[in-house]
Amino acid sequence: MNVVVFDLETTGLSPERDGIVEIGALRIVDGRIDETQRYETLVRPTNATGDAMLIPWHAERVHGISNDMVRRAPTIAEVLPEFLDFVDGDAVVAHNIGFDGGFMRANATRLGLIWKPAAEHCTVQLSRRAFPKERAHNLTVLADRLGLNFAPGGRHRSFGDVQVTAQAYVRLLELLQRGEVSPVSSR
Repeated sequence: MNVVVFDLETTGLSPERDGIVEIGALRIVDGRIDETQRYETLVRPTNATGDAMLIPWHAERVHGISNDMVRRAPTIAEVLPEFLDFVDGDAVVAHNIGFDGGFMRANATRLGLIWKPAAEHCTVQLSRRAFPKERAHNLTVLADRLGLNFAPGGRHRSFGDVQVTAQAYVRLLELLQRGEVSPVSSR
């Protein structure tokens, strides 16, 4: 099992209208989380035409990333080629891959790049398979369910969420394999 687990923080919910403000990623190699293979950066948000965007107060309230924090950060045009090199075409994992993958596809398309990981795996879908009687599958609930903890200040920051998502992914696969259920992959 070799995958890249990643998470984004954004200015909003629309890949077409909103910008990325942070990317965090960790690599899982041979089923083990490798904290030495990590990617983490703030991103100065831009819109579809490449113009600078401000982080709305409601988004800042969620992730705590302010306009001051990203003022000197690289833009997605500078960051995305580097992040694609980090992924290197491997399979990716995210908690709600539709959201994170949607932002990656939209930004790659705008920049003339290709977002084409080997596969996209979703820990929300895996959680639904592992805990079919549960209604909530957000990352906080899943972490509690699996006995995982966020680093102080790590919730709703890309790298903190990635650390927990990677641990959850490994544990969910173990649970599903013991139950002889194969993992779900979107794509």
